[in-house]
Amino acid sequence: MRVLCLDVGGTKVAAAVYDGTLAEPVHRRPTGADPWETITELLDPLAAGVDGLGVACGGPMEWPAGVVAPLNVPAWVGGFPLRDRLAERYAVPVRVHNDAVCVAAAEHWKGGWGTDDLLGMVVSTGVGGGLVLGGRLVDGGTGNAGHVGHIVVDPVGPLCPCGGRGCLEAVARGPALVEWARARGSQAVNGVELGRLAAHGDTVALHAFARAGRALGVGIASAIHLLDVRAVAVGGGISQVPSVWPTLRRTLAEHAKLSFARDVRVEPAHLGQEAGLLGAAALFDPRYWSA
Repeated sequence: MRVLCLDVGGTKVAAAVYDGTLAEPVHRRPTGADPWETITELLDPLAAGVDGLGVACGGPMEWPAGVVAPLNVPAWVGGFPLRDRLAERYAVPVRVHNDAVCVAAAEHWKGGWGTDDLLGMVVSTGVGGGLVLGGRLVDGGTGNAGHVGHIVVDPVGPLCPCGGRGCLEAVARGPALVEWARARGSQAVNGVELGRLAAHGDTVALHAFARAGRALGVGIASAIHLLDVRAVAVGGGISQVPSVWPTLRRTLAEHAKLSFARDVRVEPAHLGQEAGLLGAAALFDPRYWSA
């Protein structure tokens, strides 16, 4: 089956055709002020001869209807009927799921983890997750099962974009780290720059990523105890910063004390930036789509 794959984020949009492997090159463009225009410019040249269109998109969204309202895509915050618009334009079946859910599906499908019980995470502009148990993607009642970003890791912590307080996302997402660091004198303007500063030994940047690591360790320990997964794949830009990991692992060891939780593999995601596109293709495998 030839699947046209689309990965929609607040910063960039990526597209490729999957036919056993992702065809090269992968096409990428900045999301821009009009995401729909960007999407159609990417997909139109690729759409001939495909059998379906899979989409990984940031949330929140109405699932499985595919009405999306990503917090980091201002043009769509009020809700955009992405699935219906794509189906109308390209006349093929369209399946849309949360981007972090697609990462979890991709990591289980192609990541080589060797387990059928896996939590996939994305730690980037936000913190999201998806859950595979018994070899099948678990959607939950609204498509949000595995959404670890709103596990509370600090009840008196910072306010979260969701309206709660002390969520993992409120502490560990990139913009929160930059805000925390700038309040302590850092000149970093984004997470990438903060990561570079950490790599050069900047004290404030190192403390910011250690803070993220502590929050991630607490959140992941809680998720492991609840879900009994055997692996946790941590993707997204923040996971690529080496200084996150020592504190994450130390905190995880402090909190994951039950015997079944001690030996769970917690590692950077294996598939890199192609995970979202592969997860979009996975939506046409019955293990990952039950709607």
